Amino acid sequence: MINENLAHYSNLFIALALVAYAVAFFAYCGEWAFGSRSRIGAKAAAVGRSGAAAAEASAAAREQATVSVGSSGVSVLTRTAQEEAEPTVAGDSLRAEAVGRFAVLATFIAFGLHAAGVVCRGMAVQRVPWANMYEFSCAAALAMAFAYVVLLATGRKVRWLGLPVTFIVLLTLGLAYTVLYTDAEELVPALHSYWLYIHVTAAVLSTGAFGVATVATILYLLKAAAEEGKLPRLSGMLERVPSSGMLDRTAYRVIAFIFPLWTFAVIAGAIWAEKAWGRYWGWDPKETWSFIVWVIYAAYLHARATHGWKGRAAAWIALAAFLCVMFNYFGVNTLLTGHHSYAGL
Repeated sequence: MINENLAHYSNLFIALALVAYAVAFFAYCGEWAFGSRSRIGAKAAAVGRSGAAAAEASAAAREQATVSVGSSGVSVLTRTAQEEAEPTVAGDSLRAEAVGRFAVLATFIAFGLHAAGVVCRGMAVQRVPWANMYEFSCAAALAMAFAYVVLLATGRKVRWLGLPVTFIVLLTLGLAYTVLYTDAEELVPALHSYWLYIHVTAAVLSTGAFGVATVATILYLLKAAAEEGKLPRLSGMLERVPSSGMLDRTAYRVIAFIFPLWTFAVIAGAIWAEKAWGRYWGWDPKETWSFIVWVIYAAYLHARATHGWKGRAAAWIALAAFLCVMFNYFGVNTLLTGHHSYAGL
């Protein structure tokens, strides 16, 4: 039984979240516009050149035992002294700092409204709200926003992620609201399983986190090129983001942290398939592309762990993996047919 009132409130909260994300996005634009470019550039150069060795030595002395150690020799979650010294988007501009703080506040408000919309959708249909492309898009965008606000809450200097993250979340949520929208409806029989809660939740969270890692990866490629003098027209803007080394580490840490969850999502899907269709694996398009995503991200982590790959080679592998994530979502759901054809379009 569909609760139409809750479905209406869900749509309202999603619409309000779109407005709040738009406010946050333009506020982040303002922070970038008001930031002190010259001071940021000077700090970035200092950190990237003469201060790098000293910062790394200090980080090694202050290292704490947290989770596993990655290929860069830095814990996945521990901050280094070099990261603490990285420039911020606002630089020394008080006006930019005030606008940046407002942008963060708007992001948290948007995230709260977004979460309320997803929860109301679930309550309206009395199930988890990610059974079609509209619902999955809303949930994946929420997961990406969640990954960003968690990084903010842990005290990391990641406001530089605010501009691209809010843009992607705004674009994804807007596409879902205007193009992919479907009315609240009952589940198709094949989805009546508690594995919907387990398998798809893991996939949603993984997709959002991979999106954050991809933003850091793209920024890394641009920043590295700018540091080599290959992008003179973008050098001023790219002074606002951390050094290429930190961007590379950020992307690696997010992928290393979330990859086990994607692994679990693939395994949980196979278990669900056996219960639903009597076999663990049948090379259905969704199964195949999920496995391809797993293989490419595994290759990325393996290359960094065993061959010490950093930089562009690893970045291109990560980008290829996320392109497969996007095809697994949009391409498989709209262009291919199989047991997972639940797009709702």
